[in-house]
Amino acid sequence: MLPNLLDGLRIRRAGPGRPRTTPTAVIADRAYSARSHRQLLRQRKITPVIPVKRDQQANRARLGRAGGRPPAFDAEKYKKRHVIECGFNLTKQWRALATRYDKLALTYRAGLVLHAIIQWLKALGDTP
Repeated sequence: MLPNLLDGLRIRRAGPGRPRTTPTAVIADRAYSARSHRQLLRQRKITPVIPVKRDQQANRARLGRAGGRPPAFDAEKYKKRHVIECGFNLTKQWRALATRYDKLALTYRAGLVLHAIIQWLKALGDTP
C-alpha cells in the first residue's frame, strides 16, 4: 500500500502554486522497514525515518561485513510520530470508527470527518 499512498499524496504549499507530491521524509514504524519500502523511498528521493526490526539487525550482525551498513535513522524526527499516534488513538475512542461497521467507505469517511470536526471544536473551546 505504500506506493499507492505516495501516489495519492498532495502537500499544499503555504503560498500559491501546485501542491508538492514528494515529502521530504516519511516517518513510519517498524512494519515499514522492509528493503522494498526503503528502496522505493530512496528512488523517490524521500528520507526514510524508520527504525530497523530486531531480526533484521540480528541478520546483519550474523553476516558480519557482508551484512552491509545499517540504514540511517534520525531518532529526533521519529519522536514526532507520537503526535500522529495520539491522533489515531483519539479517533479509535469513537466506537463507530473503531468497529468499522459502516459498509460504504463514503459513510466511514463521513464519520471520520465528523469526529475530526468535533475534536477541532473542542480544541477551540470558547475562542472568539
